[in-house]
Amino acid sequence: MSLPVPNLDDRRFQDLVDDAKRMVQSRCPEWTDHNVSDPGVTLIETFAMMVDQLVYRLNRVPDKLYVKFLELIGVRRFPPSAATVDLTFWLSAPQESTIRVPAGTRVSTKRVDRHEDAIVFTTLSELEIVPCSMTRLVTIDTDHRIADHTEDISMEGMHCFGASPRPGDRFLVGLDRPVPSCAVVLRMSCVVEGVGVDPEDPPVVWEAFDGHHWLRCEVERDTTGGLNRSGDVVLHIPREHSPAVIAGHSAGWLRCRVVEPLEGQPFYSAAPRVSKVEARTMGGTTGSMNADLVSGEVIGVSEGTPGQRFRLQSRPVIASGGSFLVEVSSEEEGWVIWEERLSFGRAGPDERVFVLDANDGEVIFGPAVRLPDGTLKSYGAIPPKGATIRVPQYRVGGGRSGNVAAGALSVMRTPIPFVGRVENRRPAAGGIDGEDMEAAKERGPVTLHSLGRAVTREDYELIARQSAPEAARVHCTVDEGQGGVRVLVVPAVGSDQLGRVEFADLVPHADMLRAIAHELDKRRTVGARVVVEPPTYRGVTVVARVRAHEHADSERLRPVALRALYQYLHPLLGGRDGHGWPFGRPVQAGGIYSVLQHLPGVEQVEEVRLFPADPITGERGDRVERVDVGPDSLVFSYGHEVMVDL
Repeated sequence: MSLPVPNLDDRRFQDLVDDAKRMVQSRCPEWTDHNVSDPGVTLIETFAMMVDQLVYRLNRVPDKLYVKFLELIGVRRFPPSAATVDLTFWLSAPQESTIRVPAGTRVSTKRVDRHEDAIVFTTLSELEIVPCSMTRLVTIDTDHRIADHTEDISMEGMHCFGASPRPGDRFLVGLDRPVPSCAVVLRMSCVVEGVGVDPEDPPVVWEAFDGHHWLRCEVERDTTGGLNRSGDVVLHIPREHSPAVIAGHSAGWLRCRVVEPLEGQPFYSAAPRVSKVEARTMGGTTGSMNADLVSGEVIGVSEGTPGQRFRLQSRPVIASGGSFLVEVSSEEEGWVIWEERLSFGRAGPDERVFVLDANDGEVIFGPAVRLPDGTLKSYGAIPPKGATIRVPQYRVGGGRSGNVAAGALSVMRTPIPFVGRVENRRPAAGGIDGEDMEAAKERGPVTLHSLGRAVTREDYELIARQSAPEAARVHCTVDEGQGGVRVLVVPAVGSDQLGRVEFADLVPHADMLRAIAHELDKRRTVGARVVVEPPTYRGVTVVARVRAHEHADSERLRPVALRALYQYLHPLLGGRDGHGWPFGRPVQAGGIYSVLQHLPGVEQVEEVRLFPADPITGERGDRVERVDVGPDSLVFSYGHEVMVDL
């Protein structure tokens, strides 16, 4: 089977003739006779025939040369992006000394199929799990009156929020040292007096002090029911936790603050009382990435010539954001750091710079160009002959497969003493596959047409993708009423085993939006107003009833059907082509019928009901046959239900 023929120019003879005639009308309006009998038209057709033959030959250029043409105009394939997620390391028992989890610790998913490799994540920085104990107990009421109860707490207990709790009352626990990024267990002995609240939803929040502000703590578990009964409160402390002086004592401070109850939320009718508080550290959390770290790799020895290329042993390289460095040995200066550039266009002859081809894993040094007078002009310095070239460290891997579900990372590839288990409490997000050749080939003509300027919708989308390769989808729309341009960004998000996505994860990171906005601001046309933001989402709930085949396993059919619904309505993986639900496409009951009917084990789809939903408030509307989606909106699955009849 022959290779597909690349189509560099789709114009044919008649297209070339028509283009030339239109140019004649604009450049030479006095030429009015465009009939085939006119000698000028004969010349146009002659040249069009010659150009048509050249285009025919050009369109048979193999892919390798096509890639070289793309490189000449500055088009390189987007490298993959690696998924990231916080990993929580839990101790097997409380320790008296600090436990260190080094950077580069490897954690993976369980290998369920011998034909598929486990997905490995590595920690990005060292984690210190610091032991702690309680040293101070302080209360502060809404009038800012401070009371230290450390010495006078008794078996009868102390009022945490005063005799009559009010929003703004605070109960402070001082630790002997700050515990940034750690998981702390507060074991409390409580007298059952704090009645009136819902134990599953008490009107309190836990916070940690960073020396200037109180930061919200994530509550892993609260068995006290809002300080109503004896139990444990497990808190994940922010990494900014710092020592501070409160009530005349320096400590790592935590606090429980009473908040204004929401509508319908019960409030305290009596104050809770605590008779004993103990604190201990049980774990810690640090960031990780779906990539392997390669350190100290020697990539070659310089020949002292311009345009040298050195290939890395591992590839593709994760998008580095300028953190990829190269060191070149020097007899006078030792190891000299060279910096990465996107191109050599503005590099001077003495600048120590290089260009990285992340997909192919190549380090490219500056070329030299021969000028008309015969001299050579260097774009970037040339490593001296005989100099050793090495890369201090880089990361390889990435891809969409790293967007694993919450709890999937549970295997310790790097043993750590006294660490009993590890988990990712949230889905991993941010993993994007590297750009394939077909996508780069489609992007090449657009790049050549726009020349780095943002004019059309395609230009805005292309520049946004270039400035943030980690974005999963970019869609540009024009606000006709306001005359502005909206660039809608969808981040790469992870799903659970059913394919469900957390709505909060669909909000792009502020740094990504700023990077896109900064680049578009430099390339937009004068007067164009550009807004970079996430799209709006139209929530939809599907309630379906299916009849299973006589020999089908009805217990397994329900999760399979739910997974199919979440997959079909997924903002990144949904739609008929699996490339994400199209912007503005409505959800119709007929499409849901089709998805469910094609599942193995389904005899018949009995009923499908659609309900619009607000993914923020959770409010559902009345049943409809079609859920309309705005032109700048996507679908969000909000709690589907499937019933299986035998």
